[in-house]
Amino acid sequence: MAPIKDETVDALRDLVSKLESRVEQLEAKLQSVGGEGSGRQPKIPTASMRMILIGPPGAGKGTQAPRIKEKYSACHLATGDMLRSQVAKKTSLGREAKKIMDQGGLVSDEIMVDMIKNELDNNSECKYGFILDGFPRTVAQAERLDKMLQEKQQKLQHAVELQIDDGLLVSRITGRLIHPASGRSYHKIFNPPKESMKDDVTGEPLIQRSDDNAETLKKRLVTYHQQTTPVVNYYQKTGIWKPIDASQEPGQVWKSLLNVFQENKSSSTTTTGSLLSKIGLRN
Repeated sequence: MAPIKDETVDALRDLVSKLESRVEQLEAKLQSVGGEGSGRQPKIPTASMRMILIGPPGAGKGTQAPRIKEKYSACHLATGDMLRSQVAKKTSLGREAKKIMDQGGLVSDEIMVDMIKNELDNNSECKYGFILDGFPRTVAQAERLDKMLQEKQQKLQHAVELQIDDGLLVSRITGRLIHPASGRSYHKIFNPPKESMKDDVTGEPLIQRSDDNAETLKKRLVTYHQQTTPVVNYYQKTGIWKPIDASQEPGQVWKSLLNVFQENKSSSTTTTGSLLSKIGLRN
């Protein structure tokens, strides 16, 4: 076999480089189509999203979770809402949970994880991943969650903690507005809706929770820190924990989140190699 000339190798390199560039352009184009009213199929994410969002009340989970859900086509599982939904639907898990709550007890970790598993198995929105909000709150719950995901041959990719000084939360919480159906949150001063007291997406009324006051918040924060510190330590040991400064304005917090997700994507793609590497033209 005759040796390949340098000119041929250079031409191949140039061709492959152009192909790689074209593939990137096509992937970007695919991700930009498929919105509402476009008449096209919804976009399919290039990678799944499996994460938990950690943060005290008022840190911005309700603002950021819907954006993550939209961008990565993942379901947002706020465990409090999920529990209320199961009880309202009178599912077997919901009836079991209601019986315990009516007796003044706490719903067991097993029931909560089973509810999450049920959503992952049956909720079409969870096909490409999930955002867990409000769970796990203890190390035992974290371990049980990991075991359930392992049985599904999956594992968490991110445990993102929205960090903010307790003192800043008081002003945030006392001005917080909620859209009950979606969980979207706004703030009278820092993140107001386009139209006063109406959800930007649906136009439905917003509410202010009765427990969104300074006295109740301080009690909730004490409980939050007691519960969360061991959970954060657990995920720090697994290597998936990332802190984000949640005192920034919402747009900057979103950029910080995207950087965390991009870091993970970059580290995973470096192991696959480029087209050039696969055909032996790049070391």
